[in-house]
Amino acid sequence: MRVKVVCGGGGPAGLYLAILLKRQNPSHDITVHERNPEGSTYGWGVTYWRGLLDKLQEHDPATARAIEEASVRWSDGVAHVRDLTTRHHGDESFGIGRPRLLDLLAERARALGVRLEFESAITEPPAGADLVVAADGVHSAPRTRHAASFDTRIISGRNHCIWLGTTKVFDAFTFAFTETQHGWIWAYGYACSEVTGTCVVECSPETFTGLGLDRATEADGLALLEKLFAHVLDGHPLIGRPGAGWLNFRTLTNRTWHHGNLVLLGDAAHTTHYSIGAGTPSPWRTPCASPAVPHEHTGLSDALAAYERRRMAELLSVQSAARYSARWYENPPRYLHLPPHRMFALLGRRYSSRLPYVPPQLYYGLDKAAGRLQALHRFKRWLGPRAARALHARSSAHCG
Repeated sequence: MRVKVVCGGGGPAGLYLAILLKRQNPSHDITVHERNPEGSTYGWGVTYWRGLLDKLQEHDPATARAIEEASVRWSDGVAHVRDLTTRHHGDESFGIGRPRLLDLLAERARALGVRLEFESAITEPPAGADLVVAADGVHSAPRTRHAASFDTRIISGRNHCIWLGTTKVFDAFTFAFTETQHGWIWAYGYACSEVTGTCVVECSPETFTGLGLDRATEADGLALLEKLFAHVLDGHPLIGRPGAGWLNFRTLTNRTWHHGNLVLLGDAAHTTHYSIGAGTPSPWRTPCASPAVPHEHTGLSDALAAYERRRMAELLSVQSAARYSARWYENPPRYLHLPPHRMFALLGRRYSSRLPYVPPQLYYGLDKAAGRLQALHRFKRWLGPRAARALHARSSAHCG
């Protein structure tokens, strides 16, 4: 069935949905409206992991290949606490600059026949469209106009944070915790190209005002942060973006994701705390859940309801992890007194619903014991069949 789709928002979610719908049916009439000029974007780098790349490969190999080729990768995580450092080897992860990512998605969408309209925004569902997609972010104009129907709710986080660029190319995903006389301040750093990196800085409200970051000019604020994180920046500067200052992360939810022929996608539908690395990957997953739906249901309303049920169910565990991750960072002194390797281990367990209620040292010990027990069980499962075969072979030889 040929449908006319109008999408508001030319970010990763909107562009990738357009790509998948065109691959599903080349006759679909699809237009993506982006309010900003072509080539302009906010943000610095995007992180993702092998599992997501495999999902992209499944739905559109050409897009997956282009993104992987343009990405940098790492497998280590490094944590700096005061003057102590610990490094751990982990799963393969990837980083790509957001401008480069959007260029690749736009190029692929155009090649498939999607119309891209820049410096163009939609506020109301346009006449004649079968499906209108609001993929225009947290401040979505169509969703805001129908906020009562969507039952939109926004909760602001406690901590202050800022996204910055840097010429420092991190060789691992880097955590840096610095203690000041006004409390702790920390940064997450990762590479997004061969020549640039992203640095997200976060702190409590008390540290934010105590350091004077609430009153500092952009230049003075960057100079202070460069001084506080000099041990990981190695002399490289931090780079701000005009108009993009400090903010409090906002968790956005909606009771329903569709109203008439209008459907929410990506950050317009939901947000997840950036500390779990799901900001951009989550919108990528959302289109992956939707293209097959129109084939399985006869009416648009049924199709949108099925998409909503499926995606909301998938998000439950992610949103729970995001809540506990944000909570970990709202009380870092609870963990930063530990030896760095133990703190880093609990940083990796910050998604646990039990961690906030168990003393950190005790949780670490229990977690280590559970890990050894699981390793023992895995060894027994591996050893059992081999021991049985050896005993059978010996018995057979003896009987012979």
